[in-house]
Amino acid sequence: MIIRKLFKFENAHIVRGCSTIRCRSSLHGHSYKIELLFESDFLDNGQMVYDFGLMKQNMKALVDSFDHAVTLWSEDSKDFISDMQKHSHRWVVLPVSPSCEQFSRIIFIMMDTLLQQTKGINGEKEVQLHSIIVHETDTGYAQCFKEDAYSKKMGYIDLNEIIFSDAIKNDWKDKKLFEKLKQGENFLNPMSV
Repeated sequence: MIIRKLFKFENAHIVRGCSTIRCRSSLHGHSYKIELLFESDFLDNGQMVYDFGLMKQNMKALVDSFDHAVTLWSEDSKDFISDMQKHSHRWVVLPVSPSCEQFSRIIFIMMDTLLQQTKGINGEKEVQLHSIIVHETDTGYAQCFKEDAYSKKMGYIDLNEIIFSDAIKNDWKDKKLFEKLKQGENFLNPMSV
């Protein structure tokens, strides 16, 4: 069975090297819709694959990190990155260009890592991240599967190369959320949300 949870955020970026002049040369924004799809052949003690309420904690915090932020590519000009960081409290630096496709890969890796490090509390069994769908517009989206997220052909993504601004980290309930994720620490699903 597959279940789906939808999140939303507003974000600005430039996609260098793309075909469209506006997209590659002008800062612009999108109203993103992010779908997390989970699968399992089993149901937990509540007869669920995975309680949607559990997704309102760390998963939501990581997705919300991109809300009202500017997402920057580490390979962009240092002056541009510096200026964006100077004029925006909320920014994220990625080791890949912030295209819809790369957003789907980044979010897949973050959610997959978090899921693997989260200990279930209600009999969750063999829950896997099926895919991530990132809607950049009403008519266009990218869907990422595990083989895409970890594809060497599409470029290796190292969580250690993702940088969140202090303003974003300060919004997290657990201020060290991303550091714990990168270090492989275990997370416990809360008893109630």
